[in-house]
Amino acid sequence: MGEVRKVIIDGEEFDVDIEIEGDTYRATIEGQTFEFQIPDSKGSAPRKRGSGGGRKRSGTVSASMPGKVVTVEVRIGDSVSEGETILILEAMKMQNEVAAPISGTVTEVHCEDGMNVEANVPLVVIEPLMQDED
Repeated sequence: MGEVRKVIIDGEEFDVDIEIEGDTYRATIEGQTFEFQIPDSKGSAPRKRGSGGGRKRSGTVSASMPGKVVTVEVRIGDSVSEGETILILEAMKMQNEVAAPISGTVTEVHCEDGMNVEANVPLVVIEPLMQDED
């Protein structure tokens, strides 16, 4: 996992995981990954490698667009690893695996199988592991 950024596309807010390998960028939105290159981008994007870093990432997983929860893979009290699938959301006729943005313990689940959800609605909250506490 790379750096998670909030972006606004056509008026909708999305959490995007951005990874950089050489001159290739990888953006993951709700389990869908897109690779791209930016011409003349030498050194313009922050390069974040390894774990740790001082930046805290949110453990709140929200729907970035309206959709239907197909399955919820976690329950309150479950331990999850960063990148692990925590639910499957159907949006625009596509099923998207939604991954845990951080490692930790599931403390809240605000959805269930078959539930229709609106954009930007929190679905799952993950309490981060204490190892990176500042």
